[in-house]
Amino acid sequence: MSRLTLVISSLLGGGAERVMTILANGWVSRGTQVTLVTLDDRAPFYAQDPGVSRLPLGLAGISANVVDALARNLRRVRALRLAIRGSRPDAVVSFGDVTNVLTLLATRGLGIPVVVSERSDPAFCPIGNAFGILRRWLYPHADVVVVQSGEARRFFSAAIQARTDVIPNPVLPAGALRKENAEEDHSSKTVIAIGRLSKEKGFDLLIDAFARIAPERREWSLDIWGEGPDRPLLEKMVVENGLAERIRLPGQTRSPQEQLLRADLFVLSSRFEGFPNALCEAMACGLPVLAANCPSGPRQIIRDGVDGILVPPQDPLALALGMSRLMDDRELRQQLGSRAPEVVSRFDLDRILSLWEAALERAARRGRT
Repeated sequence: MSRLTLVISSLLGGGAERVMTILANGWVSRGTQVTLVTLDDRAPFYAQDPGVSRLPLGLAGISANVVDALARNLRRVRALRLAIRGSRPDAVVSFGDVTNVLTLLATRGLGIPVVVSERSDPAFCPIGNAFGILRRWLYPHADVVVVQSGEARRFFSAAIQARTDVIPNPVLPAGALRKENAEEDHSSKTVIAIGRLSKEKGFDLLIDAFARIAPERREWSLDIWGEGPDRPLLEKMVVENGLAERIRLPGQTRSPQEQLLRADLFVLSSRFEGFPNALCEAMACGLPVLAANCPSGPRQIIRDGVDGILVPPQDPLALALGMSRLMDDRELRQQLGSRAPEVVSRFDLDRILSLWEAALERAARRGRT
């Protein structure tokens, strides 16, 4: 593919933007012309290659009612159609369920191969009745559907599964590996978590778990990086547990690797996932990791007992016991951390780009039939 148009709803600094940025930069490095169309007009949160052309539509926003929603979405479809035709792509790749539906509507009859990509497990991410019906109708007309796990693929009908590829997210090597604290330094250790402050990430479960073990492990603190609608709830939990000095919610970071390299233990507490980038980045940095074995993601990434630890999902006690085990066993943390960077070779960017290119070639062949 010499020209690709990528479509994403919003540049909010979340996992979808992170993956899209890595893929876009990778395609540009291979000589592909990439145009990024966004429904909002935000500046990119993550650094993009200068070769990525941006086309913000400025059409994001919340609808006041059903009539307003219909009118807004019609404007979005028209604007997307004009933007895609103007970019003259060899193929279009869309990221995110609702955006996928709008993109498939916008490209009807254009004769351009379209790949739509689900960024989470659709079984746990309802998109409303109207968009759910449209998705069932339109996805069989996509040339390729990309999901991140076998569980996500099984959500769809046989007709959609027949044109679905499972492609995990790429993992970039860390620029450096974290250095274990000196043997005699027991003064300060940090648990780190990264993600959107929303229910699916389970940070309420993590705060509950940390509060259970905090009194006996006063050298440990917890940093939860991210932003989102659950901030008031999480801040309230921190205060109610008397841990305002030990649990911090510092907001979003444009340099997650820098924060990971300073930490001693990474915890993923999600209720469900797609393919958790933060977990992969923590492992790439050589951090010992503990993850809830939630649907989609962690069990594909962590080799339990080899390069990380899996515990039952939605279980604060299991999280607390897992953290206690790792906090109290420096040798185990070192052992897991030493194997964790092997995640990079398993989900290498070149390998993942090759899977995407194969999907795009299939999309092109289907588009010609």
